[in-house]
Amino acid sequence: MAAVMERIETLAPVVRPAPQAPRIEGRGTPESAWRHCKHLGGLPVTTLESLVPRGSRAVVVAPHPDDEVLGAGGLMAQLAQGGRELLIVPVTDGTASHPGSRRWPPERLALERPLETVKALALLGLSRIRLHRLGLPDGDIASMEDALALQLAPQLRPGDVVITTWRLDGHPDHEATGRACAKACAQTGARLIEMPVWAWHWARPGDPRLPWSRACRLPLSPELEQRKRLAVHAFTSQTRPDPSSEVGCVLPASALARVLRPFEVFFR
Repeated sequence: MAAVMERIETLAPVVRPAPQAPRIEGRGTPESAWRHCKHLGGLPVTTLESLVPRGSRAVVVAPHPDDEVLGAGGLMAQLAQGGRELLIVPVTDGTASHPGSRRWPPERLALERPLETVKALALLGLSRIRLHRLGLPDGDIASMEDALALQLAPQLRPGDVVITTWRLDGHPDHEATGRACAKACAQTGARLIEMPVWAWHWARPGDPRLPWSRACRLPLSPELEQRKRLAVHAFTSQTRPDPSSEVGCVLPASALARVLRPFEVFFR
């Protein structure tokens, strides 16, 4: 279904030590509340060319398989439509998503989650995309942050646009990946763009902890919105309940509603 190959990119500002991540628990802020957020609704509209100038390579670095689609599935589909160069880098294989599960033990997740990624990307029109899996330990990226930066830097080149999870997203793996990408970008002259994924869960409308001044939104056509919806649901291990696990459903409907919008948000 997919020709899977390898490579990466980046860009980065100076990094401050991150405060302790907000805990991701409960149902979080409902999407109905975000729909009435003036800050979110008033974000400046951006375009694909503004985020990833023509001639630049996009490199999407995802802490876990599915983060690239949750945060930037629409942007990647637009890149595919334009025949643009794109590399996707899953940092882990997502084997820690179901602790204690009999249905989804780590061994099965290590096989299934990369396959889910391939299916999801095909639904976005990315069936022949370059993919470079790093295989770092899920749940422990923070302890390997410097090593991750060292793995990323040689793959990047000046002019690349690195898209990754926000350095204050609220999930330790997301934050460590963002910091590692920032370091690699600073070394290589690549440009960094961050995407919030779990921030919509713990933050509140107008929350001053979100960098609204750096935020912009990329509109998605109804067709791309539907493609992204189908791609997200290709991650069946994450979107379907697991009665054998205390986790239940990793991405319940309440969480999906916050990322399946007619636009995507990025922090420049």
